[in-house]
Amino acid sequence: MPKVSVNGLKLFYEIEGDGEPVVLIPGFAAGRWIWFKQTAELAREFRVIVFDPRGVSASDKPEGPQTISLLADDIAHLLQTIGIESAHIVGASFGGFVAQEFALKYPSMTRKLVLCCTSFGGPNHVVPAPETLEALASTKGLNSEERMRANLLLAFTPEYVQTQVAEVDEIVHLRATNEVPEHIYLSQLYAAVNFNSESRLAAIKSPTLVLSGDADVIVPVQNSRNLAAKIPGAKLNIVKGGSHTFFIEQAREFNQLVTEFLTADFHG
Repeated sequence: MPKVSVNGLKLFYEIEGDGEPVVLIPGFAAGRWIWFKQTAELAREFRVIVFDPRGVSASDKPEGPQTISLLADDIAHLLQTIGIESAHIVGASFGGFVAQEFALKYPSMTRKLVLCCTSFGGPNHVVPAPETLEALASTKGLNSEERMRANLLLAFTPEYVQTQVAEVDEIVHLRATNEVPEHIYLSQLYAAVNFNSESRLAAIKSPTLVLSGDADVIVPVQNSRNLAAKIPGAKLNIVKGGSHTFFIEQAREFNQLVTEFLTADFHG
């Protein structure tokens, strides 16, 4: 089980495949498990690096604030420690905040950038319905399967939850067994609420793809449109019927879009 000392703590990571390196950054309170439909698929073309962020699952769980900048630093240190000079960076939701910060802070380490179901944050972030915010902000039953099931209804389409029962059970189990302490959950929540990259996005030099599902009730799709409009030359792709976790529900389409973008020659 590979762990590496990074930024004063031990971070758990895994590498699969060969080819150009791709880092997959998980979303809010999630670990490497969230990419279970991407890791092996993308590893056919790429050297895929997945990890548990600080505080999550198999990585160390330090006290103190979790900032988006600190999480970006962790990834930079991880790559440097395992001998990777630059990589493609893919981030979903909260991981999209970290991916933006990484691209801004470490431009020479960022090959291409893929931002999924995310936002630039700040005052112009398009917020979800109040009851959705309330459910995400609560820490009641934090690592319980009951809590997972309730919040899955927000992250997935109702059809998926009703028809893909075995897979939903697997996801609930994965999240419940990859525990996140309450102080880490709240610290990530605070970091998310205070994130704002809008005024800095023009500085992103990496070729960028913004992906979103048009049925996302957690990060409404307008956020992706707004995000793509601020990043020079960014491509925008909206997945029809896609929920917040469209990379799980429509994994084949997602993996194909990401692979095509990362392997395409880019001429600015």
